[in-house]
Amino acid sequence: MPQRADARRNRARILAAAEEVFAERGPSASTEEVAARAGLAIGTIFRHFPTKQALLQAIMKGLLERLTGEAEELASADGAGGLFTFFSRTVEQAAHKKTVVELLAQNGDDLQIAGAVQLLNGGIAKLLSRAQEAGAVRAEVRTDEVVALLAAACQGAVHGGWDLDLRQRTLAVIFNGLAPPR
Repeated sequence: MPQRADARRNRARILAAAEEVFAERGPSASTEEVAARAGLAIGTIFRHFPTKQALLQAIMKGLLERLTGEAEELASADGAGGLFTFFSRTVEQAAHKKTVVELLAQNGDDLQIAGAVQLLNGGIAKLLSRAQEAGAVRAEVRTDEVVALLAAACQGAVHGGWDLDLRQRTLAVIFNGLAPPR
């Protein structure tokens, strides 16, 4: 049975608020803080997400859905730079969602970043193909190599605590390695 419109809106408000609260407050954030940020009663939070774990899983599922859509959109719109834009945004999202990933792992739901990135394989393949057609990436670079690099960069951003400067410098090295020789 489809959700009512108000229930869908509440769910979206909860998820948006939860992303902000966990990013700002870290693991100590509570569902009460999420409810306050969303402007909803705590009971509404628990009707949608019976546990903090369920809320965290929904955040990650939403992120993967957004990234998949973004990969498709960039593959259609930006041949040369789409792959690099997607790569940068994904690493930034990993850094931003660091707390969510850590909380999921603490609670026994070990989210493997490599596995999550693997779900994006089709979109990455399209982005790579478009970048290669535009001459922005060497012809011999394969999708599995790009996925491995992206997973490693996301792992570093999450578990290595890379600051913005280190993320940007690391991405520059990766992008230079993907570019055709001059």
